[in-house]
Amino acid sequence: MPLEKIDQLAREWLEEAGNRIFMSLEQSNIEVDTKADRNDLVTNVDKATERYFADKIAEHFPSHRLLGEEGYGEEITSLEGVVWVLDPIDGTVNFVEQKRNFAISLGIYKEGIGELAYIYDIIAGEFYFAKRGEGAFVNDEPIPALAPDKKLENALVIINTAAMRKFPQTLEVIRNARGLRLYGAATLEYMAVATGRADAYISANLSPWDIGAGKIIAEEVGAIVTRANGNPMVVTEKGDSFVASPGVHAEILRDYF
Repeated sequence: MPLEKIDQLAREWLEEAGNRIFMSLEQSNIEVDTKADRNDLVTNVDKATERYFADKIAEHFPSHRLLGEEGYGEEITSLEGVVWVLDPIDGTVNFVEQKRNFAISLGIYKEGIGELAYIYDIIAGEFYFAKRGEGAFVNDEPIPALAPDKKLENALVIINTAAMRKFPQTLEVIRNARGLRLYGAATLEYMAVATGRADAYISANLSPWDIGAGKIIAEEVGAIVTRANGNPMVVTEKGDSFVASPGVHAEILRDYF
């Protein structure tokens, strides 16, 4: 199946899913439950959105597999064939409490290689897209390549409290940076780095659906994406995450890890 057809349908489904999510907010039609703990929320909208994609993928691409947060896909540990990596609502706590700062995240991998990526910030009206080797875009405008030589002293960093606990040396990173920012949704924090609104993002524990799209988009503009210790990122594995512009990534890795 040509990527052009996959891209066309993915865009159509993302637009429809975004409309449904927006209407659920307008109508206050949100039911909230917890998963692992009181801060790990899931809503009926998360589940309905993933089920919508699962049904569409099964209908149009029966040989493709879905790796999703809410359990409507398959148990996937490798990326043979075509795999859709979906977070129906990344930033569910923000979705419930703020009604903003959340996004749909979709990465499409073929034989382990990220080919297409979409992150849709519905409330902000920002639609991020990347195709391997062809750059990244937001609302069809090209995202410029990141400066390769930025220094930490001039950088804004994103490091949440879980990362500070797991990696105490990040407190020194924050002290030496220009400032600290937090968004509460991994996909949007990846996009902050990709667009240059921030220069580094370190997280203690992300799942495949948190990074599946963001990794593709960030790398298309020159960001470096690794584990916190600099090891390569394996998309199917849960773990820490470190994405930054090249100079800042090298400086933090050299001086703090």
